[in-house]
Amino acid sequence: MTVPEARDAVDTAQAAASRDPGTGLRAVAALRRLTERLEALQVDNARRQGWSWDEIGTALGVSRQAVHKKHARR
Repeated sequence: MTVPEARDAVDTAQAAASRDPGTGLRAVAALRRLTERLEALQVDNARRQGWSWDEIGTALGVSRQAVHKKHARR
């Protein structure tokens, strides 16, 4: 993630607290997409460093089966 992307993420997180539901909901959807991207990046990073699916699942708070099913294809 680059510095501008990180700044955008912070702006989006702030927008998620907006009193305007349209702004807030769009921000929530954007944060959901960002979370998925970050998870994929970090799972790939962990696998490259030799982490097991069990270790990754534990770190994410899910079972090893769930994380393997979601990320093993990449």
